[in-house]
Amino acid sequence: MKLFEISNYLDTRVPLQLQEEYDNCGLLIGDKNSSIHSVLVCLDCTESVIDEAIAQKHNLVISHHPLLFHGVKQIIGANYVQKIIQKAIKHDIAIYAMHTNLDNIHGGVSFQMANKMSLQNIQILKPKTSQLTKLSVYCPIDYSDKVKNALFDSGAGRVGHLYDRCSFVSTGLGSFRPLQAADPFSGQIGEDSFAKEHKIEVVFFSYLKSKILSALKEAHPYQEVAYECSYVDNVAQVGSGAIGYLKNEMTLDQLLLHVKDSMGCNMIKYTKSGEKMKIKKVALCGGSGSFLLQDAMSSGADVYISSDFKYHDFFDTNNKIIVFDIGHYESEYFTQHLILDIIKEKFSKLAVHLTTVCTNPVLYY
Repeated sequence: MKLFEISNYLDTRVPLQLQEEYDNCGLLIGDKNSSIHSVLVCLDCTESVIDEAIAQKHNLVISHHPLLFHGVKQIIGANYVQKIIQKAIKHDIAIYAMHTNLDNIHGGVSFQMANKMSLQNIQILKPKTSQLTKLSVYCPIDYSDKVKNALFDSGAGRVGHLYDRCSFVSTGLGSFRPLQAADPFSGQIGEDSFAKEHKIEVVFFSYLKSKILSALKEAHPYQEVAYECSYVDNVAQVGSGAIGYLKNEMTLDQLLLHVKDSMGCNMIKYTKSGEKMKIKKVALCGGSGSFLLQDAMSSGADVYISSDFKYHDFFDTNNKIIVFDIGHYESEYFTQHLILDIIKEKFSKLAVHLTTVCTNPVLYY
């Protein structure tokens, strides 16, 4: 199997366009035409992980955190990043990363946390807005199905994460007059013409616009396709964090034990609550989640579980929400399993393994 087959699939399954501006996801090292026979999945691409890949003969490493965040001006082994690059290239090991794009998809990193905790009715905590475009196009009735199928196949027509091939079709009468240089599908040069047409309306993620318009023009019979695109304010089913409900209410002590057990935490930093408070609604964010604290509070969650909170972040709760800081590595550990599952969705026969290396740089005494 070629590397480009895997990277192209991952680039669309977990869209690169959903990564944050500061991020650097996708294929970082490797020849796209190289053959891949075994994949190693990890949270962090460390030198020990590369050593494991060499020893076990894996030639593609897929990590959650990107190895390359900033520009590399030299590759002389001066730091751990440069050493990893040297070793990976020397042993023909490709490196791919899916980071904030995996955070932002529906069913992503924070959903994995929620699933490990057996939460119910899981939703995105902070959905992204201004992500959707509506396309309206006019075509002959006999070509309506062909045009719709082309749009659907290119990614249009998805509503939320539970429905696809969605459209609205209305019927009307179109008018036009072909000019001298035209090559009309119907009608005569210089004469007013009329045609019964369907108006097809679909929505799509805005980053797919170029692909969808290309598919439209390929399938449409008219020399000049009549269409319009407009941005819509509908909330897309992508974004940061997750929120859900415990099956049964818990006390603070019960929830602490539940989180330690389900997430494999050695320790939890947390804020106080009322002595007899019952906890039901839980907000979560895998990785560094202080930026979602206000969203968690606004959601009405009883507790917010994430990591990397600063000292003064705990004061910002104003005693309106309990905060659990379970550690960055701990909050994202099961992301490795999510990545493995995503790969196996498409490539069931490809050898994919989870690293045996603990890449957590933080130790507890």
